[in-house]
Amino acid sequence: MKDLIILGAGVHGAEMAEIAERASHAGAPWRLRGFAVPEGHADLVGKTINDYPVLGTRQALQRYPGCCVVPDNEHKEPIGLPRERIASLVDPSAFVSRTARIGAGCVIYPHCFVGLRASLGDFVFMLPGAVVNHDGALADRVVVCSSVILAGGVRVETGCYLGQGCVVRQNLCIGRDSVIGMGAVVTKDVGAGSVMAGNPARLLPARESRL
Repeated sequence: MKDLIILGAGVHGAEMAEIAERASHAGAPWRLRGFAVPEGHADLVGKTINDYPVLGTRQALQRYPGCCVVPDNEHKEPIGLPRERIASLVDPSAFVSRTARIGAGCVIYPHCFVGLRASLGDFVFMLPGAVVNHDGALADRVVVCSSVILAGGVRVETGCYLGQGCVVRQNLCIGRDSVIGMGAVVTKDVGAGSVMAGNPARLLPARESRL
């Protein structure tokens, strides 16, 4: 068994504790030790999150040199650990094709689907029921909310946020740091830094996108 620490103090981190339990019961090598929190949440140290202790701030990782770590979706700071200590956490109910590639620090919630030859970069966060179909390619630090459907061959560049229930047509590209709104239906390529909403999805004006 490998000891595991979750980086984060939010609701998703708390849910990840149960995913770690489920994965362990299904044969994954994880034994959850607890949480490390950002400096801004130092008041949580010594308390518990979903029955697991808050071991300290991120500096506490130095006291656990053999532990692997996995961040929640709100953890944006560099982790500063060797790649081999950064774990990915996959719920046992998820389907991940044996031909798919999963990067470091990914989290895949229950009932997700990662299809044939799909690839996830580092720190991809997939919430329940999200679908990445065959040959999809997600770059680093992409958040895929619940019930998102990416058709075959969709490319999502670094730092994008795909809102709950949005749908992206096959073979399109979502440019880096874009936001796709809840329930949007994307039918054409999206440029970098865009905010899209509606069916079909339209580009929001700069003023509206700041709201």
